[in-house]
Amino acid sequence: MKIKKISNKIILPFLALVIWLIASPAKAICPVCAIAVGAGVGLSRYFGVDDTITGLWIGALIISMSIWTIEWLTKKKIKFYGQKTITVIAYYLFSVGPLYYNEIIGHPFNKLWGIDKLVLGIFVGSILFLGGVALNGWLKKMNNNKVFFPFQKVIIPVSMLLLGSAIFYFIIN
Repeated sequence: MKIKKISNKIILPFLALVIWLIASPAKAICPVCAIAVGAGVGLSRYFGVDDTITGLWIGALIISMSIWTIEWLTKKKIKFYGQKTITVIAYYLFSVGPLYYNEIIGHPFNKLWGIDKLVLGIFVGSILFLGGVALNGWLKKMNNNKVFFPFQKVIIPVSMLLLGSAIFYFIIN
């Protein structure tokens, strides 16, 4: 258990640094937002936050990385049949698969409303993050493609996740 905590303390900041160094500005999701989501996942697991709330951040991270990858493929003019669908499904499989294989997902006593807490959180987090991205796009469109406030692209999606986290916190406790 101690080795796992130490490795998480080293691996998560390293991954965030790598993402920050190789990321180029994206049109839909910025690198700062993805790093904020990744930090949320690491911190919530480290502090023993309920799996539903952790799942919110995992779902958002999956969507963020899917969008990044799709935009990167488009920028590099790499095209293949079902590109968007395959990319999103691959990220979900590579994220949820190991959690299921290691029995983090599927424990009979880790359910809310009859659904595994982590799976429920991932689903809701994905929807909230997409909603935050859409809301940011709509607000920019309403303001002649200009943001209303600095870091709007980051603040809106992350605020949606914080709101969802607070709601689940009160439901669970």
